[in-house]
Amino acid sequence: MKNKIIYLVIAAITSLSGYSQTKVKESRGNKNYDQYAYVDAIKTYERLYEKGYKSPDMLLKIGNSYYFNADLEKASKWYDELYTTNPEQEAEFYYRFSQSLRATKNYSKADEMMNKFNAKSGNDARAQLFDKNRNYLAEIKKNSGRYKIENAGINSKYSDYGPSFMDKKVVFSSARDTGNFSKRIHTWTGEYFTNLYSADLAEDGSLGEVQKFGNKLNSKYHEATPVFSKDGKTVYFTRNNYLDKRGYDASKVTLLKIYKATVDEKGKWINVTPLPFNGDSYQTAHPALSPDGKTMYFASDMPGTFGKSDIYKVTINEDGSFGTPVNLGKTINTEGRETYPFVNNKNELFFSSDAHPGLGGLDIFATQIPEDGIFKKIVNIGEEANSSKDDFAYIINSETRRGFLSSNRDGGDGNDDIYKFLETRELFIEQAIFGIVTDAASKEVLPNTKITLLDEKFNKIAETTTDEKGYYEFLKLEPGTKYYLRTEKTEYDTKEVPVITGKEEGKTEVNIEIEKTVKPVQVGDDLAKAFGIKLIYFDLDKSNIRPDAEIELAKILDVMEQYPSMKIDVRSHTDCRQTAKYNMALSDRRAKSTMAWLVSKGIDKSRLTGKGYGESRLVNDCGCEPTNVSNCTEEQHQANRRSEFIITAL
Repeated sequence: MKNKIIYLVIAAITSLSGYSQTKVKESRGNKNYDQYAYVDAIKTYERLYEKGYKSPDMLLKIGNSYYFNADLEKASKWYDELYTTNPEQEAEFYYRFSQSLRATKNYSKADEMMNKFNAKSGNDARAQLFDKNRNYLAEIKKNSGRYKIENAGINSKYSDYGPSFMDKKVVFSSARDTGNFSKRIHTWTGEYFTNLYSADLAEDGSLGEVQKFGNKLNSKYHEATPVFSKDGKTVYFTRNNYLDKRGYDASKVTLLKIYKATVDEKGKWINVTPLPFNGDSYQTAHPALSPDGKTMYFASDMPGTFGKSDIYKVTINEDGSFGTPVNLGKTINTEGRETYPFVNNKNELFFSSDAHPGLGGLDIFATQIPEDGIFKKIVNIGEEANSSKDDFAYIINSETRRGFLSSNRDGGDGNDDIYKFLETRELFIEQAIFGIVTDAASKEVLPNTKITLLDEKFNKIAETTTDEKGYYEFLKLEPGTKYYLRTEKTEYDTKEVPVITGKEEGKTEVNIEIEKTVKPVQVGDDLAKAFGIKLIYFDLDKSNIRPDAEIELAKILDVMEQYPSMKIDVRSHTDCRQTAKYNMALSDRRAKSTMAWLVSKGIDKSRLTGKGYGESRLVNDCGCEPTNVSNCTEEQHQANRRSEFIITAL
């Protein structure tokens, strides 16, 4: 049902008389095309084609007629014939051809057409999205397999779409026979005008008998996509510009508008009124409400729209008045069609788009509504929810994880059909990083410590301070993502710690130790611990100082130069591998080599003593003797292979 593509207007019905001449027939087809009576236009053009009359313009119009009427497979056929004979087309042709090819699952050629669109369109956001998301099929696959979908059981041979929850009912739009004596056929689609219907909703997601809904809401023109307040006393819905009479714009076209109605004591809908931000030169449609009912989201092509239709939001004030509509911005909206918004109880926004990378036609996308209003990541919700055809009007109960969507995918009962689903795995899983900050030496917790969260490119994401217990946390983070934690506190060294969050829902613990910038020392302290020196590295079986060891020794040298009266005892230790005699001799040579290096840099040798202790003072008794074989880990062995610089005088 092309009501779902809101930027296409609903034309005034035009009576057309028959003509015999071919040119007159083509002229009639063009007139139908220009007035969006696409069904008649297609029939006229195809009869001409069968008689051997064709032109590039006619092939394009047949393709466009099918494209705008959501029959993308047939659109692909006519676009392909046009492209074969006339490959040089306007940029928008390549975009529509690409979308149509996706409906036939010819993704390689669809990408080829997007490359041509990219080359011709310049800075079009749709081209930029494609260029940035060339692995979109892999991303869609990652999000797929999360839904169990089946026919909702309420569909007719006509269009059924746009469901909405109302207490224990589902209210939806349908073009099925209304039972009226005068059956109004819409020239755009060849179907009846849509009205609102309802069905009882069972706990297992099944729907009961279909009944006409809200006689005062249904008119002789289109009604669609209702949304109800939590108390069920207010409804907002889409309708042609019609109250007591049909309204037109300056071109004699009937636009879509959002209307409001309230319920009286008898349960009857009354006070049907258009919303104040509707216009007579643009369309508004498909309202959705935030969980608190204070914000309405809707689709429109009002001035300021980036593409064919954009998603907007508007504040609903306590007195029932409305604020000024705000475009959700270019992260959400493109030069294409964004429509059918829905917000669940977790403040996640779902919408349909034919411009964000998808499987074909309209795909359903989702994003989390940020507190700062700046949308970040847009996610295709994957198969089976999305198909190569149009998929739209998604709604879900966040508690039961059951919901409904609309689609014209293969295997349905009519043009558009409603499908029920069970979400088996949530799309947005969240991670958190938490931990405690302590003093590296004393192990005391450090309150009021500043922690900055950075992304992998070191861009600032958030900032916090530790509480009185030294605790910090960052919530609502991406799973499987690399971050950095920068820890800052007066009199302490700034420290950055990398962390990768877990891939599943949960929390990642990162405890952080920071060292004092000014380290108080006294006789008996180990300068190596003060500077985090665990080992002065030597080559295998050698005792000469390596360049990387010089960097560590330079720290000791600097302190001794600052404190001329300080004396140091250099102690070298080994692990238990090799014999005790061998290790003792090797460690002694290394201790003496270390002292010699310090003396060569100007330290008086009277300030230095030193000795090798081999494996006689192991911090981990790895039990090498008498076989020199140990089950210790390399980390345990390294703890034993240490260098100490003990202060003996100050």
